[in-house]
Amino acid sequence: MNDQHSQIQDIAREAGEIALRHFRRVSSLAVESKGPLDLVTAADRDVERFISEQLTRLFPEDGVFGEEGSFVEGKSGRIWVIDPIDGTFNFVRGSNDWGVSIGLFENGAPAYGVVNAPARGELFAGGGVPASLNGRPLPALRGFDRGSAAVGVGIHPDIPREEGLRLLGAVVNDLQVAFRVTGSSVVSLIDIAKGAVDGYIGLGIPSWDILGMLPCLEQLGVGTTIDWRAAGLDTRLRFVCGTPGLLEIASGLA
Repeated sequence: MNDQHSQIQDIAREAGEIALRHFRRVSSLAVESKGPLDLVTAADRDVERFISEQLTRLFPEDGVFGEEGSFVEGKSGRIWVIDPIDGTFNFVRGSNDWGVSIGLFENGAPAYGVVNAPARGELFAGGGVPASLNGRPLPALRGFDRGSAAVGVGIHPDIPREEGLRLLGAVVNDLQVAFRVTGSSVVSLIDIAKGAVDGYIGLGIPSWDILGMLPCLEQLGVGTTIDWRAAGLDTRLRFVCGTPGLLEIASGLA
């Protein structure tokens, strides 16, 4: 499996280079809207096409499921879940806060994942192997301290505004912790891995946004409230992800 891990990381690096070539000329990049604040570009499609083709070549028995429509049925029971650019809104505005995500879903759960945030020079991997950043093991996360606690929040544009405001109110008034909104689930989960926040609360988040980072976070002792066998890969997810201390106080919010 170690050879497979290396191959997936190589694919993520090459996909990141494709995305960066588009990013460097983002001012002239055509942008389409899938809905309010939900964008897609040629970069998303080019990156997903490359990843899907490479995975199909390497693992012809496996399935593929991508945000921009890639779908391969597969025969092995393993499914590679792709988000070519998570944080497209950030991408088109010239922010570095976006990433390429590849996650393996096996035996009803996230099993391995790689996330490349090339504009930030960060490549995360984990699941079956220790969690790593740019090939170096990630340090253990510090213990939960409510006095300095912070949580990322992600609210899909399809979620009614009133519901999103209720969540933010609960974080501020009930949990009484700081919150961060990055505009990218991948970046919010990276923040957990780096110790910048204790967790992430998501409303209406697609599986492809988070499959790449979750195995890495699991290696660090981070859990989620997601029941994957009940949810499936094509469900918009409502969940809390975080350290045990954060889950204890916030698990009922999503």
